[in-house]
Amino acid sequence: MAKLIVWNLVTLDGYFEGDKKWDLDFHNTAWGPELEKMSLEFGASAEALVFGRVTYEGMRDYWTTTTDEGPVKDFMNALPKLVASRTLTSSNWNNTRVTADIGGEIARLKADAERDLYVFGSADLIHSLLEQGLVDEILLCVVPRLLGSGTLLFKKGARHELTLAESRPLSNGSLIVRYSVTK
Repeated sequence: MAKLIVWNLVTLDGYFEGDKKWDLDFHNTAWGPELEKMSLEFGASAEALVFGRVTYEGMRDYWTTTTDEGPVKDFMNALPKLVASRTLTSSNWNNTRVTADIGGEIARLKADAERDLYVFGSADLIHSLLEQGLVDEILLCVVPRLLGSGTLLFKKGARHELTLAESRPLSNGSLIVRYSVTK
């Protein structure tokens, strides 16, 4: 049975983007050989990527037009993708399915898949999936920066028990933490 793993970079004060959509400058603080290696491991081990609509649109727009070449771009464009949306009905990004029943699709995929599913970005989707009991792990790269405002990764009122499974510093001062979600 596959796991559903939330993967995000967050600032020390809990923001996954700044005040404007796609304000991700703090990612540059964390990015380097260690995070690139992790990204490649995700690409090699993932069954599918899961996005909310807003994150999907930003990822699609970036990964289908970037001139940066390499294995991260290759796996982002090649891997199956599942998008949660009540407004989209189709996708023009390779290997992408859109669904209004994301909980049902995730439950089916977890039961059938051999490899793990990764949710990137998508704070609203993460909240919904946590509330449905579908998230197995939360994997974060905590970036040593305080934004002071922006979009929080976890919604106010969200209460879940977590168990630390891993923590390790990166050479740039960022910290990788992995938590199992207690069911």
